[in-house]
Amino acid sequence: MPSKSPSVEIEVDDRVVRVSNPDRVYFPDSGATKLDLVEYYLAVGPGIVNALFERPCMLHRFPKGLAGDKVHQKRLPAGAPPWVETVELHFPRWNRTADELCVTELGAVIWAVQMSTVEFHPWNSRRADTEKPDEWRIDLDPGPLCDFDTVRRVAHVAHEVLDELGAVGFPKTSGSKGMHVYVRIKPEHGFKEVRRAALAFAREVERRAPEDVTTTWWTKDRDPHQLFVDYNQNARDHTIAAAYSVRGLPDARVSTPIRWDEVDDVDPRDLTIFTVPARFAEIGDLHADIDDHVFDIAPLLEWADPEA
Repeated sequence: MPSKSPSVEIEVDDRVVRVSNPDRVYFPDSGATKLDLVEYYLAVGPGIVNALFERPCMLHRFPKGLAGDKVHQKRLPAGAPPWVETVELHFPRWNRTADELCVTELGAVIWAVQMSTVEFHPWNSRRADTEKPDEWRIDLDPGPLCDFDTVRRVAHVAHEVLDELGAVGFPKTSGSKGMHVYVRIKPEHGFKEVRRAALAFAREVERRAPEDVTTTWWTKDRDPHQLFVDYNQNARDHTIAAAYSVRGLPDARVSTPIRWDEVDDVDPRDLTIFTVPARFAEIGDLHADIDDHVFDIAPLLEWADPEA
């Protein structure tokens, strides 16, 4: 029986995080290990903290690496040091509460990775008022037969509509097959209103690109060649991978912020834990100033169907 690799201690600012089993292979295709994952998140530290800062965060954990089972975890794993912060959420459906991770520093991210977290899925609201989103998320989700050129075309249409609204969109690859665009908004509306605004936007994108886009809700009713603008990602307790989050895919792909002028050339397969650190070192966090561009969704609510 092979012996476990010795643990290592990682200094993160003024914290020390002990990483057990650093040589455990998490990504079998490349041989990337738990320690490689830690080093990736250290390399993009300001970016991942900015993406998660003060947001309730669900963790996608792989205790045995990608070869084992995936655990979707709302509650903070047991054994957290006292400096790892949380936020209490209430889930009316079950009338239960959960203390979710609430990142305020990079050490908390690295501790979560020590606890086998690969993906970080934050809410689009912050702990000051978890019921009032401050982030509108545009999820460009391609159907099973939809190619990435379609994603690129639809991203440009979304950009055009955002420009006309006077909203600043911050695009990123999803880390899978699509793209996301984030817009900072005033935390003045509940989830239902933000979702209504997102649906109104999605329908305008569909109106301008009817061959490429659908807003049809049921998967079985969609053309698999079309792209679904998934407005429901703005509903309460719906989360998607954060900017700079690694995805649980064999090639260790990363959900990576991009510039609008990169949309036509970007290939999500090129953005991995092996390539993104150098990119980050060169250009920094492309979402760093998102908080400086706050949009009022009032025009979208005027577009919205009151029954939506």
